Amino acid sequence: MEKVPYLGETLTRWNVGSSTFLALPERGARLMHWHVTLGDGSVRDIIHWPDLENIEDGVKARGGNPILFPFNARTFDQGDIHFWRDPAGVRRPMPMHGIARQGRFKVNRVDDRGFSATFEPDDAAREAYPFDYEFTVVYRFAPLGLTCEFILKNTGDKPLPWSAGHHFYFAVPWEDGKTRGDYQIKLPAAKTLRQDAQGKLQPGPALKPVESLANPALVDTFHLGLKSNTVTVTPVDGAEGGSLTVRNGLESVPASEATFVTWTLDAQSPFYCIEPWMGPPNAPETKTGLHWVAPGQSQSYVVEVTVA
Repeated sequence: MEKVPYLGETLTRWNVGSSTFLALPERGARLMHWHVTLGDGSVRDIIHWPDLENIEDGVKARGGNPILFPFNARTFDQGDIHFWRDPAGVRRPMPMHGIARQGRFKVNRVDDRGFSATFEPDDAAREAYPFDYEFTVVYRFAPLGLTCEFILKNTGDKPLPWSAGHHFYFAVPWEDGKTRGDYQIKLPAAKTLRQDAQGKLQPGPALKPVESLANPALVDTFHLGLKSNTVTVTPVDGAEGGSLTVRNGLESVPASEATFVTWTLDAQSPFYCIEPWMGPPNAPETKTGLHWVAPGQSQSYVVEVTVA
């Protein structure tokens, strides 16, 4: 573990086995980059991070793993985007992907295998999510993987609604000379959904359990009714080139509203996002995938990423 200067900030770098992780816990509890050094000395990027000129650009950078809390993606109130209606019936603002990715965190612990950091809401965050709570992000790094745990503790006297998630920007393709079409994704879901311009969930495309990662129908699709908590990306030939596995939750078969999202910006993007979420977007309005934490209680949400 070492400190690294970066655009006026100080990052932490972990070397765990053949993996190297880079993060800035104080800003959004953001894991920025992850690569693996292979046996021949070459490097395989796992999580993509773009070149930046200013650290402030990191909030909206298409890379790393932005933390999506308390809600994923776009929320709506009666067709108006970036709003939600709280349990008391008050309309409140809610930025895209919530309030944590652009927020400050207090670092509780940094050691040779990861870190723990707790969100420190500012005035805008308190206006958007007016509750008494502690939201903590815990990363644990391994030689060929990581786990990330969200812990939401209700310190107030009112139930807390939430439906959080991750936005992993995976480096794909990860082999020289390959394209996205040289990879396939195994994602066993019973149904797919998309979100319309008013925030309502609509039926998504018909997809096979194994699809080419180049299939445009995967983009911006929510996969629910998961028959397994595990999604795997492998080369189409299956013989060489390794694999990428993402697990949504600790149960082998997650709750019916647990969601994987598949998304990328365009066909030339050096990343492909496979995003484990507690539920689909706009959970406060649709109630699909919305979770509640009772006063004095805590809930935990764990995801795991491994490579081979």
